[in-house]
Amino acid sequence: MRHRPHTLAAGCALAAALLTAPLALAAPAAAAPAAAAPIGTQPRADFDGDGRTDLVSAAPSATVGGQERAGYVSVVYGGGRDQTLTAASPAGGAAFGGATAARDLDGDGHTDLAVQDRSSVVVHWGSAQGLSAQGTPLPATARAGGFPLTEGDFDGDGHADLVARDSDPDAEWGQLRMLYGPFERDGAPARTAGLATGRTFEPTGMVAGDITGDGRDDLVTTHAFEEMSESSQFWAGTASGLATTAKSLPDAAAATIGDVDKDGRGDLVIRTVPGGVVENLPYDAGTIKVLYGTASGPSTTRTTTLTQNSAGVPGASEDGDQFGYALAAGDANGDGYADIAAGVPYEDLAGAAGGGKDAGSVVLLKGGASGLTGSGAKAYHQDTAGVPGVAEAGDRFGASVALPAGLGPVAGAPDEDTAAGQGSGAVWLRLGLSGTYAVNPGDIGAPAPGAAFGTYLR
Repeated sequence: MRHRPHTLAAGCALAAALLTAPLALAAPAAAAPAAAAPIGTQPRADFDGDGRTDLVSAAPSATVGGQERAGYVSVVYGGGRDQTLTAASPAGGAAFGGATAARDLDGDGHTDLAVQDRSSVVVHWGSAQGLSAQGTPLPATARAGGFPLTEGDFDGDGHADLVARDSDPDAEWGQLRMLYGPFERDGAPARTAGLATGRTFEPTGMVAGDITGDGRDDLVTTHAFEEMSESSQFWAGTASGLATTAKSLPDAAAATIGDVDKDGRGDLVIRTVPGGVVENLPYDAGTIKVLYGTASGPSTTRTTTLTQNSAGVPGASEDGDQFGYALAAGDANGDGYADIAAGVPYEDLAGAAGGGKDAGSVVLLKGGASGLTGSGAKAYHQDTAGVPGVAEAGDRFGASVALPAGLGPVAGAPDEDTAAGQGSGAVWLRLGLSGTYAVNPGDIGAPAPGAAFGTYLR
């Protein structure tokens, strides 16, 4: 399908103007401190320590140095500059940036960025100048392999930890590797441990956050085998690290954690799998389910279910929309409740260019005293007033979402065509806020044609 490559021109011009302004992304360090993030949500990324939120966008499908699907990661700094990171030796099919984790791994006060490809993890260290251009590979003894990857403080000692797939070919099927901080500058963690999931393959996804409210992050893994999904697993954080036994939860195709009812415990928000059949997901209208946090983990009795037919939720629940395809938690309006950004990348938009099929949208669901509801929910797409660009068939706006502090809802459209090239992709920041703008690879001098920029956001 063909899109008009000029449709982001206005957005790009606005982006160029805003990226030179110190207040473009968040308040400067001298401003009043922001309210604490809701329990369970990941802390904001601040790689250069200037007090402003930084955004990570991955393009793992991009061609780099002539190597197809080598991949790269771009960082838009809150102070108005950008940086593109690649593997030291880009390799075809490596998909650098297929997963990222942003935490202060060495305890120096700057957020660091762990970047994963299909077989390894490297760390780009934060500093007052930003991230190091060269990544430090984790040592072989860490046994950190390919996807997936996530971060948290699972033993509550104040040091960030990583979880990755165990790269040892002799490890049990589905085994994960716990890397406990602090990390040395050679990438070595303070200690390591194995985590046997008891599943045939490694998890399809992982999210971390404090669900029990004890000050330690917990881990939720999602699972599938061939065409069938498997139950998600909850692993509690303890003083010695993640528990080695798990609690089974409903099957999930996507997940995020945030305290949507402000009771001091993170709540698990998932997209359910229709009939437990992964092959049915492309035809699914999409259902989001909230499992509220308790002292023993996500509740399976106190829950909320939302679709686009729920009261207050914009749109209509239609086959193939995939409401909740991507999920992110954060406080969008500063009221202390976690809100949820739900990507609906296969939403058809009547009147949009090319017929509007799969143009895509993002729905912002508001947290409150009653938990997550449709009350006050808002939808955003490229035909929304103030959003740069034009909604077109096949853009898949909302294929990735984020809710970082100070940036409002952020959406990726990896299939967006821009002046930089077909399938270059783009990312929109500050949706629903003043100064909404779009960034694509051409704006930051990164590889563009077919890059699918914005495939993943952090």
